[in-house]
Amino acid sequence: MTDDAPLAQTTSGPVRGFWRGEPGTPSASAAFLGIPFAAAPTGERRFAAPQAPAPWSEVRDATAFGPTAQRGDKGETLIPEPSIPGAATLNVNVYTPGLDGARPVMVWIHGGGYVDGSPASPWYDGAAFNRDDVVTVTVSYRLGFDGFGLMPGAPANRGVLDWIAGLEWVQRNIAAFGGDPARVTIAGQSAGAGAVLTLLGLECAQHLFHAAMAFSPALADIDPALASRRTRALGVLLGCAPDADGFRTVPERTLQRAQPKAALLGATRLKALLAPLAEGLPWGPVVDGDVVPRPAVQALHDGIGADKPLLLGATDDEFTMTMDRAPRVLRFVPAALALMLLSRDRNARRAYLAANREQRRRGTPALLGRFVTDRVFRSLVVRAAQARGDAPTWAYRFAWVSPTKGWSCHCLDVPFWFDVLEDPFVERLAGPTPPQHLATEMHAVAARFVEEGDPGWPQWRTDPGLSRVFGGGPAEPALSASAYDGALPLA
Repeated sequence: MTDDAPLAQTTSGPVRGFWRGEPGTPSASAAFLGIPFAAAPTGERRFAAPQAPAPWSEVRDATAFGPTAQRGDKGETLIPEPSIPGAATLNVNVYTPGLDGARPVMVWIHGGGYVDGSPASPWYDGAAFNRDDVVTVTVSYRLGFDGFGLMPGAPANRGVLDWIAGLEWVQRNIAAFGGDPARVTIAGQSAGAGAVLTLLGLECAQHLFHAAMAFSPALADIDPALASRRTRALGVLLGCAPDADGFRTVPERTLQRAQPKAALLGATRLKALLAPLAEGLPWGPVVDGDVVPRPAVQALHDGIGADKPLLLGATDDEFTMTMDRAPRVLRFVPAALALMLLSRDRNARRAYLAANREQRRRGTPALLGRFVTDRVFRSLVVRAAQARGDAPTWAYRFAWVSPTKGWSCHCLDVPFWFDVLEDPFVERLAGPTPPQHLATEMHAVAARFVEEGDPGWPQWRTDPGLSRVFGGGPAEPALSASAYDGALPLA
């Protein structure tokens, strides 16, 4: 460690990071990794609300990522998300161009379906945002049942409480890292974007941020009765009492291995496949009436967060690629017949088929994949934007098609927003020569939104449905009022 290593004083104690690039130059970026914002959620704290970490007086080394709530090797995923062992999983990583000044701040919440994901991904490195004079923070939270399982003897939505605790840490400490606590934008992708919409709709969180970006948002909004049934099923599988005391007797890894089965107990293979459409995500924020008083879109409709700018959107075919592995016979099943597997509403099916003629011409698997994308992601963009009424809301559509995946798929846009196309893992998802000009354009939009609360095109309300199109064909306009027409029947 060199003598010029950056030092910052947090409310818990001093931390030492490290420089990337020469301090004081435009390329300089200081990283402070693995700073605890709450005590390790172990023992009696395992299913408790986040508690303050024990303070320290000696300088704490912050040059390596802290432990992650995600455990084990997840194999090849769309985003590189390393698992790091250890108990102190509630930590933040801070990237800053300098410790002086009062810069705008972006706080990033990772995705992973509320059960996986890692704040230590190289795609979430804040160097590019630091280059634009934006301080970047990535925050961890408890996942799966530990974070969101509803049970007697424990507060609901512990993962949500972790998000809030992380944002409270930012309010108390970000000035020591050159950030302005009065200019905080929360941002995330997939479940992380669902977290953003959830927080945007919480009255208790309004003082913690000033703008929001939601990339491919996926909400949980789980009914408490359903959450309770899943808790009881998990207790049966594990042979323990279905309460906090009972689950504390179960090792973390044992519980994590059982939680997928508990969400689908007794389901047939087909029902298990369609469960996310019928019942939503298995774990995630529960509408408990306390921490999360009402569903996120309802909260937005009620005007919560209406003073905060929101940028949101989705890729064209988030999960269409999952149908590429569908049985070959599915290609010969009429689309109207196959769609009956995913929707019981006859009128909705007809409307959807009429609104997606172009996708229908690509074959039944392509149509079914787009339906899943629209049901989970793109229709949510429409519902959230419409719910906000005249509140400042901007929408985008990511249309660039991966040459390796064949679709504009889930997670494909993330390295463009963060301008990290040089990362070796990007080639697996985006091919050997992804367009740098598109990353430059999209990253500039994100940085501008964090700095100014305006991405640079007319709001959704200007012409309902108006969206910026990123990566469309050469003949496609940059702005379109029909970007989400295909999802309207499901909105």
